[in-house]
Amino acid sequence: MECKLDSITVQYEVRGTGTPILMLHGFSCDRHLMIGGMEPVFAERTGWQRIYIDLPGMGATKAAEWIRSTNDMLTVVEQFVDAVLSDTPFVVAGQSYGGYLAQALLAKRPAQIAGMLMICPTAGMAKRDVPPFTVLAKDEAFLRSFDHEDAEEFTSMHVVQDRYNWERFRDEILVGIKAADQAHLERLRQQYDLAPDAGVTEQPYEKPVLVVAGRQDHAVGYRNQWEMAQRYPRASFAMLDRAGHNLHIEQKTLFDALVSEWLERVAEEQARA
Repeated sequence: MECKLDSITVQYEVRGTGTPILMLHGFSCDRHLMIGGMEPVFAERTGWQRIYIDLPGMGATKAAEWIRSTNDMLTVVEQFVDAVLSDTPFVVAGQSYGGYLAQALLAKRPAQIAGMLMICPTAGMAKRDVPPFTVLAKDEAFLRSFDHEDAEEFTSMHVVQDRYNWERFRDEILVGIKAADQAHLERLRQQYDLAPDAGVTEQPYEKPVLVVAGRQDHAVGYRNQWEMAQRYPRASFAMLDRAGHNLHIEQKTLFDALVSEWLERVAEEQARA
């Protein structure tokens, strides 16, 4: 599907019906990341409409010259919400850069957003606080036979290195990296950080939040994510061991359970409203 805005056309995909969930993927990836991570949670769960967006310059959405900062990217997301959802209450879920955008979006629309999920959210470049890259689990037989042109992309990212993790990385993450407009991403890197208070709401946000961080996440870390969780009175925070930046793959069982519980809290809150 496509959404034609004033100065850009955004490509997106919708699955299911019910309460809308806006899915925001990470930097340089595309909607395949969020589809792969989130759809298993909805395999036997109804009542949720999942809206998977491709951010400009990533996936099928072409870049625009005027989008040169994360502030500009946030403007696109807001315009998309206005065009597709109008004033309908919705839930937002974001991974990494998508989690960064989700917080800023919530700060602008706290009354409209019924819950927020942040998966390994970044706090921006200026506050980057990360552990060294560590590999905790390897399938040595698989790695010895692993001959692929993108092997280094995988082995330099994943804490758990086996066939299952490789196949999901290839199908959900690498596909987006290969499709991304690298010149556009480089421009964004120059103005990556939002204002320090961009994700801060004026009043306490009293709706269900889940923040999930990887203990071995060398891309964005986990310390800033704990600070994020403390901003929200109804937030659960989980830091998962044996998990890096792609924890939704490396710790799928725990991830699915945590997201399912968060969705139940959101539904409970909506029923009470």
